[in-house]
Amino acid sequence: MSINVIGIGLDGATGLNDSVRQIVERATLLVGSDRHLSYFPDHRAETVVLGDVIEAIMEIRQHLEMSNSCIVILASGDPLFFGLGRLLVANLPPEKLRFYPHVSSVQLAFSKIQVPWQNAKVISIHGRSMDELTDALQQGVEKIAVLTDRNHTPGAIARLLLALDLSIDYQLWVCENLGGEDERVEEFSLDTVQRQIFAPLNLVVLLRKSRLANQSLDLTNLPFLGVPDHYFLSYDDRPGLMTKRELRVLILAELGLQPGQIIWDIGAGTGSVSIEIARLFSDSLVYAVEKTAAGTSLIEENCRRFRVTNVVSIHGKAPDMLHHLRPPQRIFIGGSSGELRNILGICGVRMVPGGIIVLAFATLENLNIALNWVEERRKSDQSWSYRLLQVQLSRSIPVANLTRFTPLNPVTIMTINR
Repeated sequence: MSINVIGIGLDGATGLNDSVRQIVERATLLVGSDRHLSYFPDHRAETVVLGDVIEAIMEIRQHLEMSNSCIVILASGDPLFFGLGRLLVANLPPEKLRFYPHVSSVQLAFSKIQVPWQNAKVISIHGRSMDELTDALQQGVEKIAVLTDRNHTPGAIARLLLALDLSIDYQLWVCENLGGEDERVEEFSLDTVQRQIFAPLNLVVLLRKSRLANQSLDLTNLPFLGVPDHYFLSYDDRPGLMTKRELRVLILAELGLQPGQIIWDIGAGTGSVSIEIARLFSDSLVYAVEKTAAGTSLIEENCRRFRVTNVVSIHGKAPDMLHHLRPPQRIFIGGSSGELRNILGICGVRMVPGGIIVLAFATLENLNIALNWVEERRKSDQSWSYRLLQVQLSRSIPVANLTRFTPLNPVTIMTINR
């Protein structure tokens, strides 16, 4: 005797193959939701409406003790794919269970939009938090299928995308009633989707867009200070790897910038700090030093997008490249690749009197190296001083119809004066 768990779609009994349909016809106990049971209105078996799952499991156990009983449980799509199957395996004898999956909603969705999905990440926010989805979006996952519920709707997903201020864009597809007569699959803009009402049975597919380097950028309404992160081109595989907007504003304040200065931006990454400085002071010259070819390319592309001409992109590793640059009045060190002490040594020698060095640390070890370096300088020259600013920022993000804070990585800003 077995418990037959049969996946079924919105096409009902017609979507089952002959062998599976015969199993349903032999059932003496038919378990399923109202919708699933409605596909077999003339069935003579005893029926159990699947409301309270635990109560239904207790009744299934009683029927297991009866001779000649045939138990069939109807479930949506693939029961072992974010479905009822997990609870059944945990609460019923595994040796009695037989699964007959239908095509899953995710398979149907990707077939409708004609996109290969072997590398897609599937996330359920059905009765769950949106934390996993938030992480996937911040990591720039290329393809994401999201199983929704009545609170975590397509509109709620759009609001989350807007709140995260990502440096990449996503296409948003809503797939409703897949396999049914009223099936609808459509791409929506983030603004439009928030004004729509969708069928309860829907899922969202998010596809990362490729942003072209020469894509035009409207600078008309761009803030003079604190450019939103999403305006900058970023790494395809690490879209969140840049100095965040709020932190850039603090760094610029700590640098105490003046017109007509020479500034070094060491470990410039995507060039976000360099570009902010260049836009504020068009008569200053910024050297953006970056060791990776990908980073150097992004700096140059972002400079073209923002139409700044006073940033010089330097492809090379610090401290080696620093010997060839004009002496700076201001230095920002955002990355050091294990060479922090040597970089500080060159900066201390080349920086003009009265200069300022600002560093952003994510680790205590690098902070300790910098503190020790300053203390060593102070033993012979009391003009060296420093101050620390510990930054722990959180941004608000929507959670369904509510709002919570999500933290940015804590950073310590160190400002060294001479």
